[in-house]
Amino acid sequence: MHHSERSLHHLEKIVALTALAGVLALSIGFAQAVEPKKPLKKNSDDVFLRSAVALVQDAASGETLIAKNQGVVLPIASITKLMTAMVILDGGLNLEQRVAISGDDTDFVKGTRSRLRPGTVLTRDELLLLALMSSENRAAASLGRTYPGGTGAFVAAMNAKAQALGMGNTRFVDPSGLSSANVSTAHDLARLVAAAHEYPLIGQYSTRESATVQALGRPLGYRNTNGLVRSAHWDIGLSKTGYISEAGRCLVMRVRMSSREVIVVLLDSWGKFSRVGDANRIRKWLETNAAAGRRG
Repeated sequence: MHHSERSLHHLEKIVALTALAGVLALSIGFAQAVEPKKPLKKNSDDVFLRSAVALVQDAASGETLIAKNQGVVLPIASITKLMTAMVILDGGLNLEQRVAISGDDTDFVKGTRSRLRPGTVLTRDELLLLALMSSENRAAASLGRTYPGGTGAFVAAMNAKAQALGMGNTRFVDPSGLSSANVSTAHDLARLVAAAHEYPLIGQYSTRESATVQALGRPLGYRNTNGLVRSAHWDIGLSKTGYISEAGRCLVMRVRMSSREVIVVLLDSWGKFSRVGDANRIRKWLETNAAAGRRG
């Protein structure tokens, strides 16, 4: 090859490489322009949850952070007891009034057991504590039964309160949640949690670790059904668990995660520990995305 031919060939390579570099630079620049740095994903596509239904909302703004089947109507089991507590407190009833557990408070729907035997006398305040903290079904039933007008009037008040809160897909038929006809959606339950959190006593009782009451002359010890309240790593302002076979394992919380207050609703979790596992997965997801947002 002559010197002039080699020079021409070398020049052609330089031009081609320069053009290629230009194309690559344009492509990279375009990609940077249209793709934001470390986007904060606000859906559940990248967090695997075992619960069939999940909703995580910012408690202050109402912004949805994670949503999975949030509009599906399902049985809610003992999440019901948050509404039971609100109706009792709205009624202005004397919490120090002593109430006797009756045979009518026995669960004939699911046959669940209770250590509150008929004839046990507790204050309405103690019944409220046991219903919220340890999900005591006879405690909830007795609260409804001794409401002015009886259980029927109490359930009517529960449904009226739900409508007033805009819980359009929610229906109650009993104060305990043992009936699978007590139904709602994650969206409605987020409203319920937000409203219940406005009652300091509900937040206090639903997050208490344990309590002891005197029943028929002997002490009865109870623990919170949500083990997370006993963990120093969790800052929970309101909590309620639930379980019947039709509902699966349920959990709602108002909790501080990653420097923000959030409402968490988990319905129909499978496996004894899956709702707690989902809560931990949600927390990790929020912390990871918050860190990515700060770096971005």
